[in-house]
Amino acid sequence: MVNLGITRISSKGQIVIPSHMRKNFSEGDSLVIIEDKDRIILKKANKMDEQFSEDLEFAKRTDEAYKRVKSGDYISVDSENLIEEMMKW
Repeated sequence: MVNLGITRISSKGQIVIPSHMRKNFSEGDSLVIIEDKDRIILKKANKMDEQFSEDLEFAKRTDEAYKRVKSGDYISVDSENLIEEMMKW
């Protein structure tokens, strides 16, 4: 089931998690904040699996590569030279 709450950002950039959504959080818990266009996701850091940081890094590198391709900043390699080109990396 999805919980929905509305909050505001203070002048200091602070937000309050609505009380009905805080039952699984404790003072001092670390949270990971993920921003993706118009979404912000909060996730308890101590609940993350070991691969999560690697997944985030992969997503970041993939996004950067996509932006380079979109801007035309890439090289084109035919299938015969692909392995040779990859060995240069």
